[in-house]
Amino acid sequence: MSESPDPIDRRRFFRQGLRELFKPLASGLENIERITNHLGSLEEKAAASSGYAAPQSQPLELYLRPPGALPEQQFKETCSRCGICVSVCPANAIKLDATGTLGHGAPYIDVEAMPCVVCDGTPCMHNCPSGALLPTPVAEIDMGTAVWQETPCLRVKDNTCQICVDQCPLGSAAIETEGNRIRVHPLGCVGCGVCEHYCPTVPKSITVIPRAARD
Repeated sequence: MSESPDPIDRRRFFRQGLRELFKPLASGLENIERITNHLGSLEEKAAASSGYAAPQSQPLELYLRPPGALPEQQFKETCSRCGICVSVCPANAIKLDATGTLGHGAPYIDVEAMPCVVCDGTPCMHNCPSGALLPTPVAEIDMGTAVWQETPCLRVKDNTCQICVDQCPLGSAAIETEGNRIRVHPLGCVGCGVCEHYCPTVPKSITVIPRAARD
């Protein structure tokens, strides 16, 4: 009887596949807008920046889940919605919509408001009573993957901005500069959303594609 695939090897396979999937997107802003629109966030961010009150949009279909979350469908079925992960998060990054609308009623992270900072001890994972969040080593956390787009990026224009790199809690293991470009390392990026949160451009030059996009 053959052994089950190593979870880390599976994670590496999916991340490499995700990198190949989004490689063509590096050609221009139009493609990243298409993806960001699919995630339901571009219009809201642009409207907030301009002060224009955009019509209320439909809830996001794909959400960034807390670190250690089970695969999307299993996570939604397993989570008890108790709110403990919300209460123990030191960064106040995890949200739970009491109406059950946002996040499909399960804990989620809105990186525009506050990203996961991959805090020491990751109490959300270690205090989850339902098993929807599993204790996971930092290097193996997989909330999603950041995707960089050069068209709106300030670094391409003046070769000085590296806010996303400076703010990343994982450092060069996840993201680094290469001349006037930004390079994301899919195997090192945990999808925390810190880079997207601090990116100063509108639309964002770097966005996180949630793990749910491939689950």
